[in-house]
Amino acid sequence: MDLAYLRAHPQHLPTFLTHQRIRETPVGGGDVCHAARLTLDDGTSLFAKTWPRGAPPEGFFAAEANGLRWLAEAGAVPVPEVLAALPDLLALEWVEPGTATPAAAERFGRELAELHRAGAPWFGAGWAGFIGPLAQDNSASGGPWSSWFGEHRLRPYLKISADRGALPAADVAAVERVIADLPGYGPDEPPSRLHGDLWPGNVLWAADGRAWLVDPAAHGGHRETDLAQLALFGGAPHLDRILDAYAETWPLADGWRARVPVHQLHLLLVHTAVFGESYRAAVRDAADLARRA
Repeated sequence: MDLAYLRAHPQHLPTFLTHQRIRETPVGGGDVCHAARLTLDDGTSLFAKTWPRGAPPEGFFAAEANGLRWLAEAGAVPVPEVLAALPDLLALEWVEPGTATPAAAERFGRELAELHRAGAPWFGAGWAGFIGPLAQDNSASGGPWSSWFGEHRLRPYLKISADRGALPAADVAAVERVIADLPGYGPDEPPSRLHGDLWPGNVLWAADGRAWLVDPAAHGGHRETDLAQLALFGGAPHLDRILDAYAETWPLADGWRARVPVHQLHLLLVHTAVFGESYRAAVRDAADLARRA
């Protein structure tokens, strides 16, 4: 199998893997999927993801493939090409890792602004969504952003977190107060074209000197959400350079820095829903800071 054959017959890729006709080398791929580097007969490398146990949730890999293609349409931040999107496997263009440099960070900031400015027809997306292993409601909404964000991005993961015992009643109440106050957190904006899960691990600093986007939960949303997620879990390299270049390209509304905890609550609640109470303090801190914004 070479790249031309794969493009013409992507459905045959699992058979070649089963019969060990393709060299497969495990690589780090996150906490959800098994990831490998595949080497085809013509020397082309691919990045492949499979579900580690049994079958993945229906539409799981299709959601990522749809998101990557939608982000690519903007012609802004580079994303890997989707080469095979099958129910049990996703194969993407291999992107050679590189180093995060100040110049790459500044370029990323400008390109991220252009991605966001490409816009979306609504809040949500035209396909069923996932974030990590969890379903994400992408039902289309005309907004306003505040009500959509509360009902589709915060409350579902707050409920899962509470039901699994990751958040006690006092923390749930703190987040509920933020949800109730969302209309007061800055001006509503039309939906931007978001990556949707833009913690620093989903920015691939490549050998070509650019930052690539991987593992999206893409949808139309508020652009401040992507920027807030970049600051989570230690923050992206050269984050100040990214943000300054972004603001030069497309200025943000006044007070955006104070709203960072509001937007971070989405991904933090996903973490308490998936990983449990180890992220409880982060959720409560964000909720308390949001209330003071």
